[in-house]
Amino acid sequence: MENKKYVYLFSEGDASMKNLLGGKGANLADMTSIGIPVPQGFTVTTEACNKYYDDNRTIAPEIVEQIHAKMAELENISGKKFGSLENPLLVSVRSGARASMPGMMDTILNLGLNDNTVEVMANKTGNPRFAYDSYRRFIQMFADVVMEVEKKHFEEIMDEMKEAKGVKLDTELDANDLKELVKKFKAFYKNAKGEEFPSDPKEQLIASITAVFRSWNNPRAIVYRRMNDIPGSWGTAVNVQEMVFGNKGETSGTGVAFSRNPSTGEKKIFAEYLMNAQGEDVVAGIRTPQPIEQLEKENAEVYKQFMDIVNTLENHYRDMQDMEFTIEEGKLYFLQTRNGKRTAQAALKIAVDLVEEGMLTKEEAILKVEPKQLDTLLHPNFDATDMKNAAVIAKGLPASPGAACGKVYFTAEESKVAHEKGEKVVLVRLETSPEDIEGMIASEGILTVRGGMTSHAAVVARGMGTCCVAGCGDIKVNEEAKTFEVGGVVYHEGDYISIDGSTGNVYAGQIKTVEPEISGYFGTFMAWADEIRSLKVRTNADTPRDTAQAVKYGAEGIGLCRTEHMFFEADRIMAIRQMIVAKDETSRRTALEKLLPMQRQDFIGIYEELVDRPATIRFLDPPLHEFLPHVDEEIKELAVELGITFEELKATVDSLHEFNPMMGHRGCRLAVSYPEIAEMQTRAVIEAAIDVKTRKGYDIVPEIMIPLVGEVKELKYVKDIVTRTADAIIAERGIELKYMVGTMIEIPRAALTADEIAKEAEFFSFGTNDLTQMTFGFSRDDAGNFLKHYYDKGIYESDPFQRLDQTGVGKLVEMSVKLGKQTREDIKLGICGEHGGDPSSVEFCHNIGLNYVSCSPFRVPVARLAAAQAEVKNPRK
Repeated sequence: MENKKYVYLFSEGDASMKNLLGGKGANLADMTSIGIPVPQGFTVTTEACNKYYDDNRTIAPEIVEQIHAKMAELENISGKKFGSLENPLLVSVRSGARASMPGMMDTILNLGLNDNTVEVMANKTGNPRFAYDSYRRFIQMFADVVMEVEKKHFEEIMDEMKEAKGVKLDTELDANDLKELVKKFKAFYKNAKGEEFPSDPKEQLIASITAVFRSWNNPRAIVYRRMNDIPGSWGTAVNVQEMVFGNKGETSGTGVAFSRNPSTGEKKIFAEYLMNAQGEDVVAGIRTPQPIEQLEKENAEVYKQFMDIVNTLENHYRDMQDMEFTIEEGKLYFLQTRNGKRTAQAALKIAVDLVEEGMLTKEEAILKVEPKQLDTLLHPNFDATDMKNAAVIAKGLPASPGAACGKVYFTAEESKVAHEKGEKVVLVRLETSPEDIEGMIASEGILTVRGGMTSHAAVVARGMGTCCVAGCGDIKVNEEAKTFEVGGVVYHEGDYISIDGSTGNVYAGQIKTVEPEISGYFGTFMAWADEIRSLKVRTNADTPRDTAQAVKYGAEGIGLCRTEHMFFEADRIMAIRQMIVAKDETSRRTALEKLLPMQRQDFIGIYEELVDRPATIRFLDPPLHEFLPHVDEEIKELAVELGITFEELKATVDSLHEFNPMMGHRGCRLAVSYPEIAEMQTRAVIEAAIDVKTRKGYDIVPEIMIPLVGEVKELKYVKDIVTRTADAIIAERGIELKYMVGTMIEIPRAALTADEIAKEAEFFSFGTNDLTQMTFGFSRDDAGNFLKHYYDKGIYESDPFQRLDQTGVGKLVEMSVKLGKQTREDIKLGICGEHGGDPSSVEFCHNIGLNYVSCSPFRVPVARLAAAQAEVKNPRK
């Protein structure tokens, strides 16, 4: 068996080896090759990490051997020796995955120190304070990261010491104090672990590399990967680098630099440093750093060299860089560089500036902004200074972005009343249902105990652009008492809470929110995205208000108008309930006659907002029981209003009860049982289109969508009702009006027989929420409870309701596209499930040849950008 290479010196790698060496390792190799002063070292590859997991969490002997061999080469380069008593070599050990994961994984500095080498360092530098400061840091980090002895225990020992000495800062402890501290640290370690602190540098090194591999699967890293679509199979590399010291006294220091301002995007180097410090001091915020301008006064030569290197790196990577640097006794070193994380505002400004500066093409610039980042531009956020003192009391799922602060109310009714009095409201529910809609509209934010990222609350909140935290199991709600409890504290109706739908955090009390600013850069950048993309972007909208919002955000039509949402309003629910309890067709038609003008008016409002843009209107989809009350009290009230007995209504409610309503009497099945429903809806759609066409001159081509079809005969039956009704109205008015009839592909059988279905359907729209639910065989409202166990065990890496499962559900979608086109070459293809706003799913839709994606209004810009990025990566034009 040939000997596989698992370890590379920085001088042996290059920028193209990112998958093997990780982002940090590839950049260190690249910086070395362009002559940047980088402390030398080597990288243990991502393949070694994967092998570690394959070999049952042990590092294979041949890898250990290669590590020691590279260490010997590093000793030659540096002229120092690992563990030597003449000139000891110390190293840092850092993780570095393919994708940047700031703060997710762990670092160990000053490795190679023990009771002997620390003395050599003290004598060699004539600076015992520095040597023992480095040693106590190493013990603390190694104990924490490698041996899982919490860092805070060491901090407590240090605080006691400072108190005893009557000083405030770490830097006020002298060499003798630090020597004493090392003894205390080691004694604590021995007590905690039942063994001496390891003194053999080789043993320290292998243990540290193992710890970095292990940290790839720590809970923090798993959550971060799930949020950012990073596969677990990538693994992390480990970088071992010669230490340079910023804590050797006042001519040494360390800092972090950005080649442009990461908050505003301003073209000006933004950097901070601390003299006599090590890296983590700057990041941890223990001491307040100096702005880089101060360095010019202290050492003009190093300052000039620093500015030159930063500019070189930005020009080399053609993007804003985030760098770490150290000055050791007046000599400057760069420890790493990566493309910097930045706010959405900064990302847009930097992308536009880099094109205007001639550094990037528009296509390259389009790839520089994360589509999901645009979310923060469209929603309120918490005020940064106010956030500093806020304590998180619970955490749920970040279901709909934005920030909200208001008084807690537990029912839709009370939320509405409070809102009308001018109060800001956060609606807290076990879970929401369609009848909560008015309370949801009245709220600044919504917090639910149950439900996942595609629960009713999440989907509706995203559509409205309202902040929502869902599935927050930490809180116990008592609706009777109007309280919720978390962490032993009880919150009452009317108490203030604040929730952040971008992180899932829940805070006690009030935090100020600030409205987002959409800058000129946003317009410029999005115009480029629209120029580039070939995939159209529509919106899911049920009201003229949502439609207007979506058009403002660049939607090119409606891909899903859910007609049932129009029925929940107070003046309509009565008529729909009359229709449901009707005993025969005549009374059903009487109730539908009342609904017709209301439904028609809705479509008129929507068409007027759309002007000439297309709209796909889905006929009634949910099970009828959703429109009826379920509590005896409410049933009694309704019986009186409907003029029937309580028993009669109760019997109707019970008869409509289904064991599995998601797979029950709903969608096109309702129109098969009660064709008059489809008739009324067709009349409303066609009459509204004729009205707007004659009054406004807009050219409207209604797209009527029959939901939940699984059999072509079923579609034909409902379609015949639609065409008969529509053609009669058009003929009667003597007007020309084109319309289309299509279906929603959301049942696996429809996907499998798409060639048959396309004989009747002029378009397909993929309802991927239901298609995912039926393909996996789990309910999207309950799956959240058990899916977390699947994430923990690495069975699934992402929520299939959030991110389209391309292997399974995607195969059905792709198959439908192929079969549909075989039957009807020009069939129109779109997607209207929640996945329409998820960037990786949008890319998939582009690649398989859909015409458009449809998503909630506030995600339209996200989808427009994702579609442009998909075009750049895989051109269709």
